[in-house]
Amino acid sequence: MPDTSLHSLAEFRHQIRRFLSFSRRAARAAGLDPQQHQMLLAIAGAPAGQSTHIGYLAQRLFLHHNTAVELVNRLERKRLARRLPSPSDGRRVLVAVTPRGQRILSTLTRHHLTELRSAGPSLIRSLQVVLADSRNQRRPRHARRSSR
Repeated sequence: MPDTSLHSLAEFRHQIRRFLSFSRRAARAAGLDPQQHQMLLAIAGAPAGQSTHIGYLAQRLFLHHNTAVELVNRLERKRLARRLPSPSDGRRVLVAVTPRGQRILSTLTRHHLTELRSAGPSLIRSLQVVLADSRNQRRPRHARRSSR
């Protein structure tokens, strides 16, 4: 892989880390752990009709089920989320954002959108370069056959 591909991938990863660093700082300034912010966002941002049960939330945040349960417990203790019985399945518990949690999430969302308006163009450019480099790295069809 040529150095240009490594450089473009490193730059893209840097831009992602830069945004994530901003996001962590913003969450902490709002009194949340970054994972708590992500959980609130996953709950409030679920597509219409999607049940926000623990399994769904664990999947969205790439967490083990028991870790998602503990994260919801912490959000409940802060009065940012609450558990509700599922109207369609009595075995499931749904998680909803409380009005207090929604206020914090709305503030964080405004800050994140402002940051994305500022940093987004650099992130998009770096992604476009990575994608262009990856297209340029494709080997000709005959080269792929001969290397088998």
